[in-house]
Amino acid sequence: MKITTIGIDLAKIVFQIHGVDERGKVGVRKQLKRAEMSAYFANLEPCLIGMEACGSAHHWARKLEGYGHTVKLMAPQFVKPYVKTNKNDMADAEAICEAVSRPNMRFVAIKTLEQQAILSVHRARQGFVKARTAQGNFTLGVRDHHPPGTSLDHKADAGDSGRW
Repeated sequence: MKITTIGIDLAKIVFQIHGVDERGKVGVRKQLKRAEMSAYFANLEPCLIGMEACGSAHHWARKLEGYGHTVKLMAPQFVKPYVKTNKNDMADAEAICEAVSRPNMRFVAIKTLEQQAILSVHRARQGFVKARTAQGNFTLGVRDHHPPGTSLDHKADAGDSGRW
């Protein structure tokens, strides 16, 4: 049986794959460890592979395209309607396999290593800007709560009782 379409549910350690032939009949359902992924797909005839877009999906897409496969990435919200049962890795891989074969599916462009590096710098900067804004808002809040001329020593404000 020639596998024509594969859906991969990516994870940290164990990946779930679901493959079908040209008639849609299930040909492969298996779990692969990270170390087994390269060898498995290097020995597989070129086919269409679908994955949900995430940081590691771009890495795997580049690697699998190097073996001659056609890889397409999809946003997770577009795959979700194809999950038939409870959410688990096997159902996700099957849904990805189903979704990638749809003609009207919108796909995400595979990013190069340089593009991912630039995006990580932009995200880091955005985090710094967010932290700076939070610190500024905190400072303004403290200033507004204790206007100039008032004491920040709560014991002095409450007398010698030591209470607020």
